[in-house]
Formats: sequence, C-alpha cells, structure tokens
Amino acid sequence: MSVEWLNYHHLLYFWTVVRAGGLARAGEELRLAPSTISVQIRRLEDRLSEKLLRKSGRRLVLTEMGRLVYGYADEIFSMGREMLEAVHGRPTGRPLRLLVGVADVVPKLVAQRLIEPALRLPEPVQVVCREASPEQLLESLSRHELDLLITDAPVGAEVKIRAYNHLLGESGVTFVATPALAASCRRGFPSSLDGRPMLLPTENMAIRRSLDQWLEAQQIRPRVVGEFEDGALLREFGAAGHGVFVTPTMVEEPLLRAVRLRTVGRTEAVRARVYAVSAERRIKHPAVAAICDTARSGLGVRRPAASGVRP
Repeated sequence: MSVEWLNYHHLLYFWTVVRAGGLARAGEELRLAPSTISVQIRRLEDRLSEKLLRKSGRRLVLTEMGRLVYGYADEIFSMGREMLEAVHGRPTGRPLRLLVGVADVVPKLVAQRLIEPALRLPEPVQVVCREASPEQLLESLSRHELDLLITDAPVGAEVKIRAYNHLLGESGVTFVATPALAASCRRGFPSSLDGRPMLLPTENMAIRRSLDQWLEAQQIRPRVVGEFEDGALLREFGAAGHGVFVTPTMVEEPLLRAVRLRTVGRTEAVRARVYAVSAERRIKHPAVAAICDTARSGLGVRRPAASGVRP
C-alpha cells in the first residue's frame, strides 16, 4: 500500500505563521527570511492542491481549508511537544495511560488489589484493563499493546515471545462456603471435604493442578458439582450454596466482607501465585513500578494452615 508523503517542515512553517500572526514574526521565531517561509508555504499549498492563506489588506488570513489544516497542524505539533515532555519526564497535562491485560484465570479481587496502587500515584493515571486468555494477552504484550500482563503462572521458555516474569505475591488457599455448608464441613477439616459438593476451577488453571495433587495426597474425593474458567461465575455459584470452593488466602478477608460466605479451613500446601509479565526486564513505567513494589511488600500474605477455622 502506497503512503502519501507530507513535508512536515512546510506544515510547521504554515502553523508558525498563523500562530505568530504573520510572516515577519514567524521569520523571527524560525530565524528565516519571510520570503523563504512564503515559498515553503506555497509548496505546501501545491502539495495539498488547496489555498491555505489569502491576503486581506496587509494581513494574511486563513481560508476555509486553511482553518481545517491549521487545526490538524496544531494537534500534531502539540502532541509532538507532549511526546518530548514525556520522554524527558516532564508532566504533559494528560493522564498517564496504563494498559493492563488481566488473564481470565486471575481472581478479580486479586487484580483489583494489584492495580489499585497505580491510581494512588501523585500524577493522574488512566487505567485501561483488558481481559482475555493468557495466550491472547501475551500476543498483545509482544506487539507492545500492553504495558503489563497479570496472570497466575510464569511464561515458560517454550513460549517464543520476549517476556519477563515478576512474581508479585503468593499465599495458601482458603476453602469457603455459605454459612450452613461451612458449618457442616468445618469439623474435621480437611477430611470433612470427602464427598462434599465442591466447585473447582478448570484444569487449565495453575491452581487447579496444585489443588488436585493436594486432594489426592489427602485421599479426599469431593463431589465435583461444577468446573469454571471464570472465577467470578464460580464465586456466584458458591455464594448460591452449590458447593465449597477455594480462594487465595491473600484475598480471603475482602471476599468474606463482600459476599455472605464463611471460612471452612485453610492450607498452605496449595499455592496461589500471581505474576506480572512485562516486555522489558527493567520496569520503567511508573504505574507498573507502583503495582510491582506495592504487591511485593503487601500482597503475598502468608497465614498459617488451620483446621476447623472459626469464621
């Protein structure tokens, strides 16, 4: 596909003449003779096949097309100044954009707690969250369409994408259920889970593999009522009383506050982990740095395993 080429120097001269209010003042600003600027503007008009300026007495005024072109030129050169200010770390007047990909296997409460520190920075931040499978989001990261990917497992060496893993936090898991079901399962935990209705994440999720191994080692065979890829949907079924389910202990307390659920028990043997994946080894984006620093200092809550924990 052929791309039409525009001489942006000619556009700059035109923009400067309009902004400065005439050829003479533009010449002083650009350190060029007014006649030189006039020739360059005529070349721009020839390129566009449109008249941009006309004489009105001793003044140059914009034509209708000139007003249109000046509007675009003003936006182009304003963005150019903002780019230079951003590169040199100066404020641009626009919110800092943070493009985050949240893998659909990450609990929403975990994602919310991770991203929130970016909104507490001194400078305004505009967060754009995109949710999809880890594979889809990795593709977007490789095309630099994302600043950060939040997922439940590190990117393996077999993935042919340049990416760097940053462990943000980890914790054990907590088994939760509605009050009546939790009360019936709490005594004798974890053996009490044998034969009980349970809601599980699907097998493609890292926590499911760890959970299966733990249940087998404990010789516990729950009655699997449903398997869910969407953690929010799993939680809704759990809140409706259809089975016991697990949540990362790191978000146990906000979950219990938000939903009428109770704790059955906890284990540290099943690990819930959350990773940030970036396209750069050294994180430079200030919002991404805030997310990683806050998570490492406060997200990886470790609580002792307990049997028959009281709500």
